[in-house]
Amino acid sequence: MTRVLAVASEVYPLVKTGGLADVVGALPAALKAHGIDMRVMVPGYPAVMAGLSGRAQLRRYDALFGGRATLVAGRAGNLDLIALDAPGLFDRPGNPYLGPDGADWPDNWRRFAALSRAAADLGEGKIAAFVPEVVLANDWQAALTAAYLNYAEGHRAKAIVAIHNLAFQGNFPGTIFAELGLPPSAFALDGVEYYGGVSYLKGGLQLADAIVTVSPSYAAEICTPAGGMGLDGLLRSRRSALTGILNGIDTEVWNPHQDANLEATFDSSGLGRRAENRRAVETAFGLEAGDGPLFAVISRLTWQKGMDVLGAGIDGLTAAGGRLALLGSGDTALEGMFRAVASRTRGRVGVVIGYDERLSHLLQGGADAILVPSRFEPCGLTQFCGLRYGCVPVVSRVGGLADSVIDANDAAVTAGVATGIQFQPLDAAGLESAIMRTMTLYRERKVWTRIQRQGMKTDVSWRTSAARYAALFRGVASQTGAA
Repeated sequence: MTRVLAVASEVYPLVKTGGLADVVGALPAALKAHGIDMRVMVPGYPAVMAGLSGRAQLRRYDALFGGRATLVAGRAGNLDLIALDAPGLFDRPGNPYLGPDGADWPDNWRRFAALSRAAADLGEGKIAAFVPEVVLANDWQAALTAAYLNYAEGHRAKAIVAIHNLAFQGNFPGTIFAELGLPPSAFALDGVEYYGGVSYLKGGLQLADAIVTVSPSYAAEICTPAGGMGLDGLLRSRRSALTGILNGIDTEVWNPHQDANLEATFDSSGLGRRAENRRAVETAFGLEAGDGPLFAVISRLTWQKGMDVLGAGIDGLTAAGGRLALLGSGDTALEGMFRAVASRTRGRVGVVIGYDERLSHLLQGGADAILVPSRFEPCGLTQFCGLRYGCVPVVSRVGGLADSVIDANDAAVTAGVATGIQFQPLDAAGLESAIMRTMTLYRERKVWTRIQRQGMKTDVSWRTSAARYAALFRGVASQTGAA
């Protein structure tokens, strides 16, 4: 068995703000069949410590970035977890990254440097209970692990940095560098320095043994000036070390045949039962019954997700006979915009601000189409859930959305392989065209049903992707010794 430590700032079902938690929570089980023993290391937030059973202390720190801390191993459901119990850093209610005022915690640099430092200790073999051969550092919150390992003396685990969203980079003032415990040589262009400051993600990408991101198309996009978020030059220089592996979803959690969140379970031979879920969605979102398609949105309400373009296009959607049920939260201005739209289009548009796991399942099981109009999308998960539940994805042609949905053009429809609708560009005209195409296909009931069933046949599990991750881990692990 190849031993891998995955380091992340969140993990489903204990702490979740987005798709990162779902990936980190599902991948270990999928990898077992491929000979990978993966443990997950996360901060000891209150929810993590409360959900950890069978605890065993691995290591104590008298002073880890300003306070005492303990590495604790345990179980949470089927997950083998290692929690960094550092109350001064992580014993805080609410969002793991934001304070009560909605702003980043001012000591986030310290909190996630501590997580990375402790992960590197495991990677250096300082804790006999688990000595990984590979450390998978997820996003900027864990990326500094690669820097600590790079500058370690002697044998160490290999480091892979996983990019789930390049837009979030962990950039901080250069004044923090002296407190990170890295050698002076690390504050350089080929280290963690970035325009006079410190960038956790840039440093990780520079110093990792390999880089992985969450879809092949996104791997190509981030190497361009348009998609590279200022790091495209670095990523092009490391192109041979960069791999794109499409995410999957947990098909036990997302299973329309036995989903307790639904009013009526169903499979591809019983799509008529989705009508019961549709009525439940209408009730939950205050929507009138209608003959046109019911669109769903389950999203963070941000510019990245194209929510401003969607807001401007809602009148066209309802005028054409469609309805919309939206579940999400994010930018205050966008939340206010959608509330205002729902108020003036009562019965046609329903909005629930926040996140509700049951409602997200019900929307996939009852809506006709799931709208994902992202400006950029490393992978996306809601379209996978839509495919699985017969909720036809309508997606912008970017990143993992382009890799996972087969557009219902004439050739694909004729061949019977279409699974959704892709569109480009993401602007008012592009979105309107996609909505009109969806309306037309929806009225052709036999065609629409074939698209639903073809989507439900798509393998959205981790089976194929886990095999690719396993091959990556084994390949990197075989490069033994310190860099």
